[in-house]
Amino acid sequence: MTSDHATADRATGDLHSTAAARLARDGQRYTANRKALVEVLVASDGPLTLPEILDLRDDIPQSSAYRNLSLLEQAGVVHRIVTTDEFARYELAEELTDDHHHHLICSRCGAVSDFTVPPRIEKTLEAALHSAASEQGFSAEHHRFDLVGVCARCRRYAAAR
Repeated sequence: MTSDHATADRATGDLHSTAAARLARDGQRYTANRKALVEVLVASDGPLTLPEILDLRDDIPQSSAYRNLSLLEQAGVVHRIVTTDEFARYELAEELTDDHHHHLICSRCGAVSDFTVPPRIEKTLEAALHSAASEQGFSAEHHRFDLVGVCARCRRYAAAR
């Protein structure tokens, strides 16, 4: 019987192998700094801004982090979430984590929260999106769903003013 820790270590090893293969496909190497960025995202509870990443790993130079996040995004290792504030958020690409989720994006402060829906609703949503796509002659591979609105913190702040 394997422990949860051993299973998690094996999954992380598989993730690193996949990341290295995707970068190699683009003619790039899986360097120590790129691996460090992936490790930060593996350990995070949600999407992170570059300043948040650098707070967690102050050994990575900012210019290197920007460049490497861009390369990781191009290789399909990282997904960039654009919000209404000045910082994009980064998370591991969904197909590397088997964690299908959606995002709540605050239009005031730019905060991003992950959320999931029950499987029955996800299946209905998927069918509706595929139907809409096929009506336009589009072949959908997957979907990303972001709800944009005002987070609870910003609503409380506005109410207190």
